[in-house]
Amino acid sequence: MPAATAAEWRQAGSTFGHAGRAIFWRQQGSHQAPALLLIHGFPTSSSDWRAIWPRLARHYRLIAPDLLGFGHSAKPWPHRYSIGEQADVLEALLAHLRVDCWHVLAHDYGDTVAQELLARHGASESAAGLRSVCFLNGGLFPETHRPLAIQRLLMSPLGGLVARLSSRRSLGASMQRIFGAGSQPDPDLLDEFWDGIRHNKGKRALAGLIGYMRERVEHRQRWVGAMQNTRLPLKLIDGLADPISGAHMVQRYRQLIPNADVSELADIGHYPQIEAPESVFTAYLAFGAGQAV
Repeated sequence: MPAATAAEWRQAGSTFGHAGRAIFWRQQGSHQAPALLLIHGFPTSSSDWRAIWPRLARHYRLIAPDLLGFGHSAKPWPHRYSIGEQADVLEALLAHLRVDCWHVLAHDYGDTVAQELLARHGASESAAGLRSVCFLNGGLFPETHRPLAIQRLLMSPLGGLVARLSSRRSLGASMQRIFGAGSQPDPDLLDEFWDGIRHNKGKRALAGLIGYMRERVEHRQRWVGAMQNTRLPLKLIDGLADPISGAHMVQRYRQLIPNADVSELADIGHYPQIEAPESVFTAYLAFGAGQAV
């Protein structure tokens, strides 16, 4: 089964209401299969999973939303976006779908949302049905996160202006820096990324969404502690060539996470599910094969 086009991805999706706002989501796969929640990164959307989707759908019931402020979900502004709110959105979606047990595959910003779900599970606050978490490249540890210059600018007092001045060209330059040298994004993919950002006046939300970088510092003990103390299975699949969260982040992961289960992808950058979907699928399937529903 070939991967869906961007247009087909949107057409196959649905929306549900959370706190009066529309959240886009898509699902596929047997309802008798284990549920796998896919959580995308910043500043893109659920369509990041398109290349790996057909492979995973043969084994899992896939559920992939656009988080609040991203893609084709609502993008309220002004609004104080937070990781806790995004976790609330995901829990509401799972309840809407009557899913009571699920696994997580997360990337980038989605890693941080997954950490919050893991913390809730450990504290019995919610996320009771969480069964395992697999992280792709992302800032799991604030001390090893190396944000791009534009991300730092979005975090600054000039963030609103920087967001308004952002362009397809600047996005392309940033993405080319973080993809692997041999797996660079093609122009159509960059156009897709940019269309998702611009949809529903989304540029103005960028400066609000980037606040997750500050939250990672503020909540480090809760989120890193959740990874260290959980009894749930954890895995990291990481593109080592990523300047943001590549080999240096893997080293820190091995230092801090007990019995670290890591799959390293040489020469792959920040978006392994796009750059090396077959390798990610193989690594994830091996991890998932040993997990109970």
